[in-house]
This record gives sequence, structure tokens and C-alpha cells, in this order.
Amino acid sequence: MNEKDYETLLNIETSGVDKYHTSHLYHRYEPTPYEMLNYLFEQYQLKSTDHVVDYGCGKGRLNFYIQHYFHAHVIGIELNETFYEDAMRNKDNYLKKHRRPKDCIDFYCCLAEDYLIQPTDNKFYFFNPFSIQIFRKIVENILISLENTPREVELILYYASDEYQYFLEHRTAFTLKQEITLPNYKRDHRERFLIYQLSY
Repeated sequence: MNEKDYETLLNIETSGVDKYHTSHLYHRYEPTPYEMLNYLFEQYQLKSTDHVVDYGCGKGRLNFYIQHYFHAHVIGIELNETFYEDAMRNKDNYLKKHRRPKDCIDFYCCLAEDYLIQPTDNKFYFFNPFSIQIFRKIVENILISLENTPREVELILYYASDEYQYFLEHRTAFTLKQEITLPNYKRDHRERFLIYQLSY
């Protein structure tokens, strides 16, 4: 299926990029291509009991994809109010076509570092959404949550910067569990998924 086929299947509109983005801390919106999501989930499986947090979710593409195929609970964090409203509209349209509980997908319009991580949140997705400074704060929030509610968590990084990787591997107890390379990997070493794991 192509991008349009997936959008029709899910009854959502998530294409496009943010052409007017100006922040140096928060990167512009660009949805993960459906083709890349297929590569990821051919090799990395989610369970219906998982709770996935997507930082910088934009219009919610990943959220609806995961909910549709894995029935996991998904949470999208988005700073841009326009994209948040698009995500909420997509949620209404998705639920009209697919009979699922309304609370299976949640969206929050806030700074990523202000999201209060829930004790059930165990998978965290990052498509290069913000600077290393913000990323450090998010990881710190995750570690605090683990101290309060010990569990196994995983970070799913797409197109991760070298700074992200260095920080995780040299400044935290996260370990690289899995690397999923993609067709364009030889042209750009960031064109891959990295799965980092930590158990408390």
C-alpha cells in the first residue's frame, strides 16, 4: 500500500511537513513514512498491553498505525496547537470508522518535558523531535518514573542524532537492544531504528 492507501484505511490525514518552523529546540514536524513503520514493525513487535508515548506526534500518524495494528494504548505529545487540533480531528475520524474505545488514543498539547509520565507508559518513540537538551530532560523524567514504578521500558529512536546515542550509551544505563537498518542506510547512517532498553 502507498501513503494514500494507509491514510484511507485509517481515515486520517497526516501528510505534509511544517514549512514555517523556527524553533531550534523543537524540530519541525515530519511524519514517519508508512514504509519505514512497516520495516520497524516487521522486526519489532508490540503487545496490546503496551502503552506507547510518541514525543512530537504531530498529526498522530504513528499513534493510529500502532492502535490499528497492535491495539496498544497510544499517547501523543505535541507542542504545536494546530497539529494537536489536527490530531484530535484525526482521532474523531479514526474512531468513526474503527470501533475502538475512545481512551485507546490520547493526545496532549504541551511541552514534551512537561508531560507527566504514567506508571503504565513503557514504550517511548522519538523521530528526532527536539534538541539533545530536551531529550536529556525526557530521559530524566523516564528515570524518575522508573524509580517510582519499577518496570522495563524501551526507547524507539528513528533517525537518531549521534548526540542522542552518545548520551544514552555513556550517561545512562540504557543498553542497545536492537538496530533495524533501512534501505537508505548506506547514504545516511541515521536512516535506521534503534531500540534501547532499561529494566528497573
